[in-house]
Parts: sequence; C-alpha cells; structure tokens
Amino acid sequence: MLATLQAHPLIVGVILITLDLTLWQCLGAQRRHLQLCVRLLIFLAFCWVMMSAGISPLQPPLWPDDAILNLMGTVLGIAWWLFAARTMTVIMAHGLMSRLGHSSRLLHDLMGAVIFLIAIVGAAAYVLQLPVKGLLATSGAMAIIVGLALQSTLSDVFSGIVLNTTKPYQLNDWISIDGIEGKVVDIDWRSTHLMTEMGSMAVLPNSMAAKARILNFSRPGNKHGVSVIIAIPSSVRPRRAIDALEKALQGTRALLPGFKPKVSVKGSHLEYNEYELKGFIENINQKTEVRNLMFDLAHRHLESSGVSWAVGPDHQPWSRQRRLLEDVRIFRSLGIEERDRLATDMKPVDYQADQVILAFDEVADCLMIISTGVVSVAIHDGEKMIEAGRLGPGEVMGEEGILNSAPSRGEFRSISSGRLFRIEKEALGVQLEHHSELQVALNNLQEQREDIRETVVTKKPLEVKKGGFLQWLQRR
Repeated sequence: MLATLQAHPLIVGVILITLDLTLWQCLGAQRRHLQLCVRLLIFLAFCWVMMSAGISPLQPPLWPDDAILNLMGTVLGIAWWLFAARTMTVIMAHGLMSRLGHSSRLLHDLMGAVIFLIAIVGAAAYVLQLPVKGLLATSGAMAIIVGLALQSTLSDVFSGIVLNTTKPYQLNDWISIDGIEGKVVDIDWRSTHLMTEMGSMAVLPNSMAAKARILNFSRPGNKHGVSVIIAIPSSVRPRRAIDALEKALQGTRALLPGFKPKVSVKGSHLEYNEYELKGFIENINQKTEVRNLMFDLAHRHLESSGVSWAVGPDHQPWSRQRRLLEDVRIFRSLGIEERDRLATDMKPVDYQADQVILAFDEVADCLMIISTGVVSVAIHDGEKMIEAGRLGPGEVMGEEGILNSAPSRGEFRSISSGRLFRIEKEALGVQLEHHSELQVALNNLQEQREDIRETVVTKKPLEVKKGGFLQWLQRR
C-alpha cells in the first residue's frame, strides 16, 4: 500500500480531490456538518499521501533531476495550498453562518479571497521558489491600476460590507431606500435586491443604499405604520372634517387598538386643506387593503357629515336619504323613480355612543341604513360576545328580519354618536315583490355575514374571495 502511494501519489491525490468534490455536491447544503467532517477527513488523507510520498508543501520538490517526479511534486504542492485554503474557508463559513446567518456572506467571501491570495503567494514562494517581493510589488502596482478602474464597484463592495456589519436591514425585511419600497430578497457584493409590490425586481447599488435614507418597516415587527392623505375643500371647517375623519379611523377595525390612530392637518392651500390619517397595523401585507379601506371610510364619513366635492350647475341637490340609496349597492337594481319614492319613506333616528341599535336575537321590523357614525358588530361564540366587524355610513342592518322574520345573529352597538334611517318592512315589501335582484342582493349580504360569523366562531381563517374581507367591507 505504502509502495503504491510512493509510486503514484499524483493519481491518489487526484482521486481524493475528485472524491471530495463529488461528496460535497451529493451531500448538499442541508448537511453542512457532515460536509465539513468529510472535507476535513479527505484533507487529512491528502496530507498523509504527500507525507508518504516524501513531498512537503513548504519546500520545492526533492527530485530536480527527474522531470516527471519534479512535476508531480510541484502539482501536489500547489494542490495542497489550494486544498488547504478551501478547507479553511469552509471552516470559517461554518462558524460565521452559525453565528451571523446569511448576513455573513459578504464577510465570508472577502476573507475567503484573502485566504486564497495568501495560498497562491505561499505556493509561489515555497513550491515554485518565485521571487515573492517582486511579485508582490508588481501585484501592488496592478492592484492600484485595477482599483482606479473599478472605483465605483469597490465602493459598492465596501458599502455592502458596512451594510452587513451595521445591519440596517436583513433578508425578508420590508424597506424603503430613497423612495424605492420593497422586500429584501438578496444582498450580494455589489447591490441590494428588492421585490416591489408590482412584482418587479429593484437592484440598488450598495453605495447608494449606504448613503440614502433607509426606512425599515419590519422593525419593530409587531406594528407597521399606515397613513392616508385626503384633500377637503377649504370651505369646510377643520373641526367638522376632523370629527368625520376620526369616525373613519374608529370604523377601521384592522388598526391596532393599542396604538391610538390620529388625524392631523397636513397642509393648507387656497382651494383645499390636506388631512393625514395615521394608524398602525400588525401585518404589513395588509397595508394596501387597509389604506384603501381608510380612504373609502374617510370619503363616506365626510359625505355623511355634509362635505361634498361636487361643483357646477349639474350637481343634483339630493337629500341625505337619497344619496344613501345611491351609494348602497343592494338598491342599485331599483330605478331612479323607485329610489326617489323609497327615500321619502325613510325615517331618521339619532343614536348615542354605546347604544344597542339591534340586540342579539331581536327580530328587526325594518331595514336600517347608517347615515353617520360607527357601529360595532358582535356575535355570540357560545360563551361571550366578541367583535366581528364595524359598520359605517352606507351599510345596512336588519336584513334577517326583512327576509325571513329571523332574529339577528349579532349585536349592533354604536361606537360613536350618529344617525341612521329606517325603511319599514311594509315599504320594502312592494320592492321585494317586483325586483328579484333586490332580494338576491339581501340574500347575498346575509350569506356573507353568516360566513364571517362562522369564521369568527370557529376561529378559522376567512376564505379570501375576490379581494378579501376588507375589500368586501369597502364595497358595501
């Protein structure tokens, strides 16, 4: 065996290196510990082969007169230095990944490059017996020339090292860099890769990210800010607008209750004033839906308080009842004249905060449409009442009693003071007889609310259909 190794060390060395590369690929990245152990064992076996053949990586080959043996010793010596460098980088990568995770990749690549550079210089000095000082001087001059040519690229590289060291963001964080917003999917030598909301990939140079303003929406992870800016005619008194917008925030149940939402004046102009609605949500993936819902609720509450953006002689001076019928989806099957007649039968009812408008198991004798204010919907889960949603202007209550004379499956309690309009069952009877679309719309509303009730009671995720629960509320 020893004689075979001494006679054919180059062949044995090639076999060991091939075996190392094959096992490294077969084991896969999921078995990092086993990969490390196998590589160490094969490297030790490679060192033993060289010692058995009388070859040292710290001195030139011992057979200057034999060209074949001299070439074999030179190849094995150079291979040892490179194999040692690769083994060292694997050990270093294992330690860095276990402590720092993916963010250590840039540091690992940089240190690996330094280790391989040392290995190449060592092989040139000890195995090839080259003048290292001259080589280093030449390589230094070349490094200056290359550095000047790659100045911007090197700036990106060192900026990437700074970003990975200071960690203003990590993988899977949702961030904004200089106004470009997206999810961090990769950080490499040169750039940071962001997956935007539009599904496109934004590649930002690390030097730009290191200098730009960075907003990390994923830290802290338990809350994420969401805001909406809405313009209101300057003729509207600010107190009136703020009251309506505060009710809109109260109606947005997706906002975290532990962080009080706020309304503030953002700017003042000659024709309009800007108001900003701020709140916090738990899941950043809901940001777009919640912003849309906030904007819709703000418009509805402002309209219910008398704010109108319509101008010109073509604007119809409808009453509040008539405007409600125009906005409620279930009445869109009715004609204009039928909605006009139905509006005259609507009776206003004022309510105060924390007032039960429709009790649990109560049979409603009318259909109620919220004109102003916010109403909480609570259902009974067998033990207690739990909130399932919130209603605002343009949403209806009491459809069970109108359709089937059935008791209400929820309790409707006001959060703020407001006004609703009653449509008596007798007034709706004629419309239900002549318009099957109206009855279908009420049945659909009842089924949707029953699905929500079952979801809350069983504590199962609500099945998302065409945009989800928030967008369904927005369409009511």
